[in-house]
Amino acid sequence: MLFSFAVILLTGLALGGVLQKLRLPGLLGMIITGIALGPYALNLIAPEILRVSADLRQIALIVILTRAGLALDIKDLKKVGRPAVLMCFVPATFELVTITVFAPLLFGITYLEAAIMGAVLAAVSPAVVVPRMLKMMESGYGIKKSIPQLIMAGASADDIYVIVLFTSFLGMYQGQGFDAASLVKIPVSIGLGLLLGIASGLLLAFLFKKVHMRDTVKVILLFSIAFLFVSLEQATQDVIPVSGLLAVMAMGGTILKKHEALAKRLSGKYSKIWVGAELLLFVLVGAAVDIRLVGSAGLTAIALVSIALVFRMMGVFVCLIKTKLSRKEKLFAAISYLPKATVQAAIGGIPLAMGISAGNTILTVAVIAIMITAPLGAIGIDSTYKKLLK
Repeated sequence: MLFSFAVILLTGLALGGVLQKLRLPGLLGMIITGIALGPYALNLIAPEILRVSADLRQIALIVILTRAGLALDIKDLKKVGRPAVLMCFVPATFELVTITVFAPLLFGITYLEAAIMGAVLAAVSPAVVVPRMLKMMESGYGIKKSIPQLIMAGASADDIYVIVLFTSFLGMYQGQGFDAASLVKIPVSIGLGLLLGIASGLLLAFLFKKVHMRDTVKVILLFSIAFLFVSLEQATQDVIPVSGLLAVMAMGGTILKKHEALAKRLSGKYSKIWVGAELLLFVLVGAAVDIRLVGSAGLTAIALVSIALVFRMMGVFVCLIKTKLSRKEKLFAAISYLPKATVQAAIGGIPLAMGISAGNTILTVAVIAIMITAPLGAIGIDSTYKKLLK
């Protein structure tokens, strides 16, 4: 296991660094590292690591979303208003409907199987998007119109919407029918997650002002509470849906509002932790990709993903109608909503494991979507934000 960690860290750092020198996103090198070292290629990652891969990826997401919360001023979100809410579900709906229509034509699968595929593919990746929005905020791009904040908030809530639909479609496939009440889980999950995060943030801000402790101890405390949030989400998902990751983000935002100086110090700590967390996250995402599947769908899958992305971008433009954003700024928001990685790696294999006849096709298209959109979105954001934003 220690040998595997050493190989993951050294190879991921080396390949990520090489691609950065070539002016490509380092995460692409990390994903390639995971594919090469994973069970479908060289098989150099210990089975013990693969078994806890989902938990390690969750921890990495907690790191970046806590950091996002510590930089996300609630006043900016209020200023954005309606588009921030629409970005949580409209682009994903456009993409999901598109895949439901086109996948049966291209792959000969049923419309219900196509809807399951659409739910797998429709989520944006906060792990790709959020670090780039934070970098833009630090350098001042787009902050006058709160564009990074708009994209960060939408990308974080988008996943909840998609995963609830994914679960509902799986239930339909198993003969349980579509539970319309499950759609109520989406606003409930978001609302309870925000309430939990805000309440915890207020309590922690009060505690940090009254009790002296090192910033490192505060970081450990934040980590512990974030783990409890995610554990609570998993424990209560069948009874009371709560978004643990949104709670993490809201907790950070509340601390920023109540104790700005501390939030900036803690954000600096988390930015250092993210260096290692990012490496683990994207290497393990790559390890979950079965590269052998790519050839079986080939150009058909690429065509489907490309069509879906076009309609997803249209969904973003619909969200931004009657806003003060210029055409260039709207185009940047649409580009920022392209990357996929973490959700697709997490749930792409579930339909196959459940015996759905199109499961192999769904997993294949999910793999191709990661390989196309993660680098495409990252390169798109990195290469255009200085040209499209003020």
